[in-house]
This record gives sequence, structure tokens and C-alpha cells, in this order.
Amino acid sequence: MRRAVLDATVRLLAEGGLDAASVAAVAAAAGVHETSVYRNWGTREQLLREALADYTDQAMPLPDTGSLREDLRRMLTALAAFLATPEGPALLHLSIAPATAETRSGRDAYWADRLDRAERLLRRAAARGEVRPDADPRAAVEALMSPLFARHLLLGEPVTPAFTDALVDLVLDGLAPR
Repeated sequence: MRRAVLDATVRLLAEGGLDAASVAAVAAAAGVHETSVYRNWGTREQLLREALADYTDQAMPLPDTGSLREDLRRMLTALAAFLATPEGPALLHLSIAPATAETRSGRDAYWADRLDRAERLLRRAAARGEVRPDADPRAAVEALMSPLFARHLLLGEPVTPAFTDALVDLVLDGLAPR
């Protein structure tokens, strides 16, 4: 039931945006009763957050190749592929939509978790000596991801492998041990 509801939520968001993903519509698309959705998720906002986190975790698993350069390339390649799907932009727009007082803490928690996951790559690399120990993992992650979001959201341009490789090289030059 959980899988059916989360998949239906993502599908409805991708097809019709936030307005299409009411609890009633999600329940109908998943073949469950509306009360089951409320019993398991409490609110529509919690359902949307969990569906977003679940989908992005599946679409962009955290790589662990033993090489920061390769991990970052894989992470950015997965993010670029995610942005090229119908679900990616819909979920990205949902995750950055203006928040109400009621939804702000959930959105902030979602982004804190996403950034922390990506920071793990940098912390592992620091432990291996690939980056200088005083490097700020959050700044590095933001320096890598922000240009992808800007290219996609602001410029409407594709995120190419050459672009992601250039970003990785640029950031790694700044993180290298001195």
C-alpha cells in the first residue's frame, strides 16, 4: 500500500502538478481508501514530502566508489538525469515552492536531509585525505548543485556531461589538499 500511494503521488505530481495530487486523487490512483492515506501520513504535506524524498532517493542513490571525483560525477549525472524526466522538474518545483508556515519546517527538513546526504561524500573524502580537512562540505555541495538548478530552472538549458565534469573539476580544485 505504501509503495502504491507514493508512486501514485509522484505520478500525479508529474502529470498535473501540485493541484492534481490531492489526497482523494492519490488514494483513487493508488486503489486505497482516503482514510488509509491520512492514517499513514497524517497530512497531504507529509505525504508529498515523503513521496518526494522516496523518489529522489531511488532516482539518485548516493554513490560510494572510493573516489570523490567519481562519486561527484555520478551524483551530478544522476541529478541531471532526474531533471530530464517528467517527474524531476515537477518534484523540484514542489521542493522549492513558497512555503506556508505549516509546510516550511517539512520543506526545510527535506532540504537539510538532501544536503546532509551529499555532504557525506565530502566527509568520506576528507577521511581518505582527498580534500583538505578544513574544507566546508556544505559550501562544496552548494557550489556543485546550485549551478545545475540555475541552468535548469533559470536558463532552461540542458545539464550536459561536459557541464557536470567542469563543475566537479572546478570544485575539486578548490578542495584539494594544499
